[in-house]
Amino acid sequence: MTLQSAIVTSSYRGDFERCRLLCESMDQRVSGHTRHLIMVEGADMALFRQLAGPKREIVDERDLLPRWLRPFPDPISLGRRRIWLTPKGPPLRGWHVQQLRRLAIAAALDETVVVSVDSDVVFLRAFDLAWFHRTGAVNFYSRPNAIAHLPEPARSEQGAWSLRAGQMLGIETPAISDAGYIATLIAWRSDTVRDMQKRIEAVSGRSWMSTLVRRRALSECILYGRFVDEVENRPDRHARSALELCHMYWDGAALNAAALADFSRGLEPHQVAAGIQSFTGTDPALIRRAVGLS
Repeated sequence: MTLQSAIVTSSYRGDFERCRLLCESMDQRVSGHTRHLIMVEGADMALFRQLAGPKREIVDERDLLPRWLRPFPDPISLGRRRIWLTPKGPPLRGWHVQQLRRLAIAAALDETVVVSVDSDVVFLRAFDLAWFHRTGAVNFYSRPNAIAHLPEPARSEQGAWSLRAGQMLGIETPAISDAGYIATLIAWRSDTVRDMQKRIEAVSGRSWMSTLVRRRALSECILYGRFVDEVENRPDRHARSALELCHMYWDGAALNAAALADFSRGLEPHQVAAGIQSFTGTDPALIRRAVGLS
């Protein structure tokens, strides 16, 4: 049976030009999907509607998140950034809410395969999303013994995310999984996300969203990965893959043209995309020229 795939991206106005690059690269180089859904805050809808098209929809987070979780100007940044407030937990930053959006939309889609790609990613090579389900089971990213090899503070941070994921899923042992599940171009199953949400609700006695917002220690990738590996255990649904399809520059100084060229030469044969983390401040115009979209 051929599985249908949708692509989802969570973004915000500060990443708009990078998200535009993502969309252009997808339109030229990506196939095998029914649609691309970009999720943004309500205040960013008018800006992002410029990117809508025959296979691209802009989704207001108000259609995904509960009414008790709302964005407000962040006083610490003098209103330049947003913060999400809820009576059910601590204030949340944008990167927390992006995770909630992904989980909410994945559960709502009719397509079986949900491919998540960050808005600061650009596709460099032709890529058919059928790669994710060419054997019938969906490839999901899982790298054994990954957390122990991370430098601090990433090792402690991801360990805390894994611990909390296990608690929410009712996994008693191991308390912390050492597997790595975090990547910027990954596939989930919508039916598995729905099953995972039901599991969280059965363990906590609350809605899955209420459970997740109670603490800021959260990784949706680790939550999903631990559910697949330690709870679901359905080889007919999932096949583990340790291949990272996206070559990432996570942090450091802004890249100039020469540094971008050096970075591109580090692409592995199986990698079809590259991501330059937006916080590095690398000029999107330089990225556009480097990836042949100018």
